[in-house]
Amino acid sequence: MPIEFSVPVEVAQQTKLAQMAAEQVMRRLSRYFDEHEHERPIEYIQFIWPFMQQIERSYLPRPAKNGDSQPKAEDKPKKATTNNVRMIHMIEALSWGDAGIYLCTPSSALGGAAINAVGTPEQKERFLRRFTEGAPKWGAMAMTEPHAGSDTSNIRTTARLDEATHEWVLNGEKIYCTSGALATQESNGLVVVWATAERTAGRATMKPFVVEAGTPGMTVAKKERKLGIRASDTVSLVFEDCRIPYDNILGALDAPKAGEGNGNGQDKGFKGAMKTFDSSRPWVAASAIGIARAAFEFTRDTLKKEGISMPYGVPKYKLTSVQRDLLEMEMDIQAGWLLTVRSAAYMDQGQSNSLEAAMAKAKAGLVVTRVTQKAVELLGPLGYSHEFLVEKWMRDAKINDIFEGTGQINTLIVARRILGYTRRELK
Repeated sequence: MPIEFSVPVEVAQQTKLAQMAAEQVMRRLSRYFDEHEHERPIEYIQFIWPFMQQIERSYLPRPAKNGDSQPKAEDKPKKATTNNVRMIHMIEALSWGDAGIYLCTPSSALGGAAINAVGTPEQKERFLRRFTEGAPKWGAMAMTEPHAGSDTSNIRTTARLDEATHEWVLNGEKIYCTSGALATQESNGLVVVWATAERTAGRATMKPFVVEAGTPGMTVAKKERKLGIRASDTVSLVFEDCRIPYDNILGALDAPKAGEGNGNGQDKGFKGAMKTFDSSRPWVAASAIGIARAAFEFTRDTLKKEGISMPYGVPKYKLTSVQRDLLEMEMDIQAGWLLTVRSAAYMDQGQSNSLEAAMAKAKAGLVVTRVTQKAVELLGPLGYSHEFLVEKWMRDAKINDIFEGTGQINTLIVARRILGYTRRELK
């Protein structure tokens, strides 16, 4: 595949709109919603919602042929798209404005990523269509548990099939669920919950289930108070005999049985989870780069007013320590961004991006923590104070090195892929 650095026209146009929202709305609201953690930035939501509807439509299945109302599995896009490249450009721009407010953006979010990754064409149409119509709606994904963070094989939330009613019954607890409150309380919202048919079976019987907003038995147990991205709602969810329709299990409708994989010997649950992360890790990487760019540009412009320039093409030994720091910050941001674009471009080309997504996520997490900390350091006491947003960007940065797989986990994935080791061989 040839290397092409120009941005498609439609991507540039939509990125410009996102940058406008970041500059004119999000930056103005940033400090307020950082200090009022669980309030919702309605003004921003109303501004960006029509744009998000356009993005969501691009992920729906192609219309069925011959007037058939049901989408066909064979009706998959055969041409390369710019959907994912467009998405990461938008996320980077919005996160430059405020990463926490960006995460409040109405969308199917991680729930939509899971539906796209493992859902059937009919399920994609049924569950994702709602995000393209009417009032703003939110989706979420519930994976992490008190006893299962990076180790998804330790998931304890169970899904039992009630043969009498032909319903799934979910029981368990999920934590750190982004947009969990909005997705469970707003009309037509949904949460994709990863559960297992047998706790002792680990990954073998793990499957994703769609739980609609307002379903009895699903409750918000706690709203988290966080270090950063404080405008984003993050909650714990409890499932107590939560009953959902049988066909709300994503993918093949075979019942997962303990010790037998996902029915008929198809052990696809864990692979589906990993495929979801392959889709979402470039988004997180893009958000990290947006925060890093915000910190770098503010620091560069502030120091420029004090007479400190960034001379390009000058030997390193002729630069001051501050000039070297600024150039290294910019270099790291560019490296992280190119990895992120590549991971998204692979998806648009229909190619596997597991290695590329892990590389982008690991690099971007390191970049954003280093760049924001260096920005606070270079600006001194003012960088540490509330007078500037730099201290907030440093707080917002850290989560990008944690969620969607910690930096350590993504580094392991990269090593295993490159060296050809299995999970048992390299831990």
